[in-house]
Amino acid sequence: MDTKAFKRSLNSSENYHRKGFGHETEVAGVMESEYQSDLIQQIRDRQYTLTRGDVTIRLAEAFGFCWGVERAVAMAYETRQHFPTERIWITNEIIHNPSVNQRLREMNVHFISLINGEKDFSGVGVGDVVILPAFGASVQEMQILNDRGCKIVDTTCPWVSKVWNTVEKHKKVAHTSIIHGKYNHEETVATSSFAGIYLIVLNLAEAEYVANYILNGGDRHEFLTKFQQSVSVGFDPDRDLERVGIANQTTMLKGETEQIGKLFEHTMMRKYGPDQLNQHFLSFNTICDATQERQDAMFELVDEKLDLMVVIGGYNSSNTTHLQEIAVDRQIPSYHIDSAERIGANGIEHKPLNCELEVVQNWLPDGKIVVGITSGASTPDKVVADVIEKIFELKAAAVV
Repeated sequence: MDTKAFKRSLNSSENYHRKGFGHETEVAGVMESEYQSDLIQQIRDRQYTLTRGDVTIRLAEAFGFCWGVERAVAMAYETRQHFPTERIWITNEIIHNPSVNQRLREMNVHFISLINGEKDFSGVGVGDVVILPAFGASVQEMQILNDRGCKIVDTTCPWVSKVWNTVEKHKKVAHTSIIHGKYNHEETVATSSFAGIYLIVLNLAEAEYVANYILNGGDRHEFLTKFQQSVSVGFDPDRDLERVGIANQTTMLKGETEQIGKLFEHTMMRKYGPDQLNQHFLSFNTICDATQERQDAMFELVDEKLDLMVVIGGYNSSNTTHLQEIAVDRQIPSYHIDSAERIGANGIEHKPLNCELEVVQNWLPDGKIVVGITSGASTPDKVVADVIEKIFELKAAAVV
């Protein structure tokens, strides 16, 4: 399938909408009342620090809603206003935040359900409105919706679209796209659907395995078994790793993506020589500015003296999980929660890295404490403010 030609055709369709519908001012007011917080603005105005009683809150200087997320949510709100009576669907969570997705359900936006791990579009009819979330949607999903005569509202983040353009460039010159990401994440699923031949690596360790195979060969069966869910149909490591290009899921750790890019650059240089590098290796910067800013702010925050760290965001949010990794790497007691409701009088229900939810008692130390706070790019300020207020309340009650 010529994905580029299909996307061009879709873009020119009267059923395809990539911009708002003229309700920006009204929607901005609604979103401000639902998602913004006076407390957060107060903390920003005080150099991101606020002390009440025994608690000092240190807020990361870049956190929460990014431009792409805010744009996607605003477009979803506009869509409901512009199509007040039509049936509206969304192909996935608009963003990885439970409160925002619940708000859309309350606005009578239907979410495409999964059956045996596959999206079920059987209920979507001609003339229905379908929103594509900030992570994007696969070419195959877009084709289904287009063929059904649906009105498509595309809220895909431009940074994600930039990655799609990158893998299209790889495909044009017959390079395999090595995508740094999670093979089952919606964004990576969408990105791989625009690629030609691709291989998805989760981390530096997997990338090193691939680099070693390029240089030294190896067990082809073992390779294909290891990456069986992470390669294009018919992938052959002995044939498809001669020319590679680097791309990434935009929410991965910036430093690791850069390391992976350098690793493959050096690998292809060793294999083919510096004079042949450009024929065997391509790299474009596809790291999202907002993801980078939040990670940089987190690195600055964990350099301070913190008693604990609270990271706020959806449990399926990749960029939030990577913020948590930074705190864990610094051995700071860290709690990943998705809302203030996870904090109770008897403990905190949080998600440790790569583990299921667990409850921790006595998680707030006695006496004066400094608490670091950050949130993923899909987390509204109001959710962050609710968490901070809960911490203040618990410590005040403990003093009494």
